[in-house]
Order: sequence, then C-alpha cells, then structure tokens
Amino acid sequence: MRKFLPPFILAISLGMVYLATLAPGLSWANDGSDGGDLITAAATSGIAHPTGYPLYLLIAKFFQLNPFGSLAFRTNLLSALAAVLAALLVYIILVYSPSSPAAGNWLAGMAAGYALGLSPVFWSQAVISEVYALHVALVAMSHLLCLWIPESEPGLSNLNKLRGLVAGLALGNQLTAVFLLPAALLSGSVRGKWKFDWRSLGQSAVWYALGLLIYLILPLRAMAQPIINWGNPVNFNNFTWLVSGALYQGSLLDLTTAQILERIQAWAYFLVQQFSAPGIVLGVIGLIIFFKPTRLYFITIFNAIIFSLFAIQYSTFDSYVYLLPVYLSFAVWIGLGLAGLLEQIKKYRCQANWAAAGILLIWFAAVAFARWPQVDASQDMRAEEFGARVMREAPEKAIVFAKGDKAVFTLWYFHFALKQRTDLIVISNELLPYDWYADSLRAHYPDVHWPEGILWAPNIIPANKERSICEVSYFEAEMIACKSSK
Repeated sequence: MRKFLPPFILAISLGMVYLATLAPGLSWANDGSDGGDLITAAATSGIAHPTGYPLYLLIAKFFQLNPFGSLAFRTNLLSALAAVLAALLVYIILVYSPSSPAAGNWLAGMAAGYALGLSPVFWSQAVISEVYALHVALVAMSHLLCLWIPESEPGLSNLNKLRGLVAGLALGNQLTAVFLLPAALLSGSVRGKWKFDWRSLGQSAVWYALGLLIYLILPLRAMAQPIINWGNPVNFNNFTWLVSGALYQGSLLDLTTAQILERIQAWAYFLVQQFSAPGIVLGVIGLIIFFKPTRLYFITIFNAIIFSLFAIQYSTFDSYVYLLPVYLSFAVWIGLGLAGLLEQIKKYRCQANWAAAGILLIWFAAVAFARWPQVDASQDMRAEEFGARVMREAPEKAIVFAKGDKAVFTLWYFHFALKQRTDLIVISNELLPYDWYADSLRAHYPDVHWPEGILWAPNIIPANKERSICEVSYFEAEMIACKSSK
C-alpha cells in the first residue's frame, strides 16, 4: 500500500483537478491561441507552425480518435494526461531513482509532484491544447533515465539507447529539448572519476539520431499538400526554415541590458508565484542545505540554469512557458528539502511523516482552491463563440481575410478541421507574403481567381468581384465586417 497508494492518489487527484478545469473545446485561455493550429494540423495530417511539432501531432491524432467530446476537447486531454505523467515521473525521480537523497520517502515524492502539478503555469498548460505539458513530461522522463545506473552491461546498453531515443523524440516536440542532449549522451559514458566510455556515448548518439527521424514525417506529409502546410518542407531550405524556427529567431538575443535585468526580476517573480514563500524556502533548503554531489543535483541544476537563460533572453510575450523545466527542477528540490527536514525532525518525533502529510494535504488543497480561477479554462468559450459567429454571419462563398493568431487559427479549426462552411475562402493576411502559403491557397481554392506574383488583399479583392469580402480579427475585441465587393 505504501508503495502504490501515494502515486495513485497523486495521479487521481491531479487528474480530477485538470479535468474539472479542462477547456471543453477550442480555447484561448492561458495564452493558448496556438491551439487551433495544432488541433487542425493534427486532424488534417498537416504541419503546424514552426518548428512543426511532429511528435505532438502524431500523439494528438491518436487522442482525436477518442469518440467522446468535441475534437478540441479530445486533443485537450493529451495535455491533461501528459501533465499527470510529468507529476508521476517527478515522484518516481524522488522516491525510486538511486541517486536521490530522498529515495524511499513517499512524502517527499508527493510534495514534489503536487508542487509541480499545481504550479500555475504548469497547470495552465495542462488544460488546453499546447505542446508544453508533453514537453515537461519528456524532460522528466529524460531526467529519470539519466539517473538510473544499471549494474549489468546489457542493462547499460539498453538504457543508453533509451536515453538517446527519448531525448531525440523530445526534440521532435519542442526545440528547447536540445538542452537535454548533454545529460543524455554523458550519463552512460562517464564512469568514475577518470573513465570515459566511448561505446556508451556512441550508443546514445545513434539512438538520439534515430529519435530525430520523427522530423521526416514533415516532408512526407508536405508531399501530400495538406491544407495546413507551414513552410512546405519538401526541400532542404524549406525544411530547415521550419524546424529551426527561423520565423522566431529575431526574438533571440535581442534585449538591452536594462531589459535583461527586468526579465531577471520577472523570473524571480514567476518563481515565487509558482511555489509561494513556503515552497521557495523548502526548495532553497533542498538545494543548498541538503546538497549532495549526486547526479540528481547536477542534472536539475544544469536544467534550471540553461532553461532560465533561454527564457530570460527570448523576447516574446509568452517566454515564461519556457521556464517550465526550471519549475520541474525546483519541485524536485522542494521534495529534497522536505525529506531532509523530516530526517532531522524524526530524531525527536517518530510520527513526523504523518504530521507533515496532514499539513501538506491541507496546504495543497488551499493552493489548488486559490489558483483555480487563475488557470480554469472550463468556462472559456470565446474562441468557440467567435468561430461560430463568423461561420454564421459570413455570406455565401465569401473571401474571409483573417488577422492575428486567434482569428486565423480559430477559423482554420472550424473551416478545415470541423469542415464547416466549405464554401468560404479563409485567408491569413500575415501569411500571404510567403510563397509556400500562396501555393497552398492556389492548390486548395482552385475556383478563386488568383493574381500572378505576390498575393495580397488589394489584388485578390478586385480579381474576385463576384465574391463578398469579410475582414475578421480578435485582438482586444472581436471584429467581423462583411461587405459585397461589387
């Protein structure tokens, strides 16, 4: 019971919390405007925005086969399940990994699992269609594999392969998973102080490369010319543009010293917001007071530093989600801090575990209650209502010009994934300058009169005078304006 009941309670309780706050359909909650693109790309066997996210799209397609609920709801379930898995893996890392100073301490594992699972940013990504809950689960799985030290040579060989494979697949879900590479390659290669095993390094590297082969799904899909076909990666230039995230590279290393200092302050603010003062104290105690030179500490510290540096210098409005692996590390330190304190307290009181369990239960229940409104997506119907209104109000065979991710991706979901109003022509204004997008429009809307050369609204409209024109967007508020082009 002591072995299986705590992780069971952790998984069930977090699962219930996530289901209760899960978005019932397409949602813009928690900065989730990309959901329409990801859901539609998965449903139509297409290619999502850079970096393509091939692993996420494959798993999302599997979840979409579930017959219950809307297409978006079924895809949202992927995030909820991945979040539960991430919290369970944190529990296993604390309680069962051989390099954990808290090995065998189920209470420390529970504290770490809840600390991560109920942190606001992580929770917010568990209830919408996004790649980040799966990203954290894969980071946690990679860490767990890197902490294991098998005694037999065949066991080491198999583990090296699995470490490389998981790290490679993780990169197929989120590009920052490249930071997992050093631990994946070196965990089985460094033996003792001076011994380096090149054979283990080679095994991990080969299987890492095999994991990266998941990116070949993108050009294979592109050859079929899907309606959602970001970058059309059928040649080397298009492929590298997509998977390298070239569209967003202008946001890298683009901050002044003053801005970096502001973002460091924001980093500290977000950390306190995730774990509150008691959690921060426990985490610092676990990291500093009870520090031990084990793999667990080295991997989590490296993880926290490298992901923090990336998030701080990446100048986008949602760069805070790239701190999620940092919060995973801090949740582990919280568990280590609690385990260390309990060891000290038990010298004087043998029932310290049960007293701490009661306090933690009350604390995490209070935390969940306080944070619920902040992350709850169960009542967010803005995207569903906006998409339905456009589908209802647009004139027959109208050309709909959409601006902004919210409007574009929502219309893609309704028009392409749900196959509503197939008579409409849905066009993203921002994507018109890209050749691959213009080629996709010409291929999938052959009845439209497309001007030669670069497409843009002022030359598309006069070439299709028989069609009504709609302009839609959703920034601070919705805008739907339709008129005849005659």
